[in-house]
Amino acid sequence: MSEELLTLALEAARAAGDLLLERVGRPVSGLTAKTSRTDLVSDVDRDAEALLVGMIRAARPDDAIVAEEGGAAAGGSGITWLVDPLDGTINYLWAIPQWSVSVAARDAEGVLVGVVHDPSRGETFSARRGHGAFLGEDRLAMGPGGDLSQSLIGTGFQYRAEERARQAQRLLRVLPAVRDLRRFGSAAIDLAWVACGRLDGYFETGLNPWDSAAGELLVREAGGVVEESSPGSLIAAGPALFGPLRALVRDS
Repeated sequence: MSEELLTLALEAARAAGDLLLERVGRPVSGLTAKTSRTDLVSDVDRDAEALLVGMIRAARPDDAIVAEEGGAAAGGSGITWLVDPLDGTINYLWAIPQWSVSVAARDAEGVLVGVVHDPSRGETFSARRGHGAFLGEDRLAMGPGGDLSQSLIGTGFQYRAEERARQAQRLLRVLPAVRDLRRFGSAAIDLAWVACGRLDGYFETGLNPWDSAAGELLVREAGGVVEESSPGSLIAAGPALFGPLRALVRDS
C-alpha cells in the first residue's frame, strides 16, 4: 500500500507545484494574515491546497486529511494525510525561489510516505518507511556528521514577535558554536537538505505537523536522527552530530 500512497503523493505534489510555479510573480489576491500580521496566506495557497485535497479525496475518499489552510476531511481508513500546499509563503510572495509543496501520509505507526517537491529547482524528494529516501531516482545516504564547530546548521523563526525574541536569544549561544547558520524559510526544504547533505543539521521551534512530517521521514530514511523535544520543536542531524547539536540547542 505504501507504494500506492507514494505515487499519489508525488502526483499531487507535482500538480500543486505546477500551479504555484505558473502563478509565481503574478499580482496577489485574497491576501490575509494568520497567526500575526506578518504571517500571510493568499488565494494561491488556498488554490494549491484545494487541488491537493481534491486529488487525494478522489483517489482515497476514506482517508483523513489535515491541511494547513483548513482543507481537512475526516476518514476511517487509518490513513491521515498531512498537506502543506505552500511551505514558504513569504518567499513565494516576494518571488524568492525557496518554497515547496509538502505531502505526507501516516498510519498508526507514524509517517508512512513523504514528498517534498521544490518546483523552482525541479527537485523532488521522496521516502517510504523502510524503503529509503530519494532525490529523484538517487538514493540518499547521510553520513554520521562531523564536528559541531564545522557544521552548517539550518533553522527557522516563528512569526510571533515574542517567540522570535526567544529564538534570537538562543542564537547567541548556538551561532558561535557552529560553522554557520542558514535560515531559508521552508522547513520542508531544510529537512530535505539535511537528508541529502546540503545541511549538516537543523533545529526549529513552533512547527506544525504538516510543516515537517514529510521532511522528518526523509531524514530518518536517509540514515539520520530526528527528535521532537517538545510539540513542534525539532532537531535533526546525522547520528554522530545529533547528540552534540541537541545538547547545544537545549542548553541555549
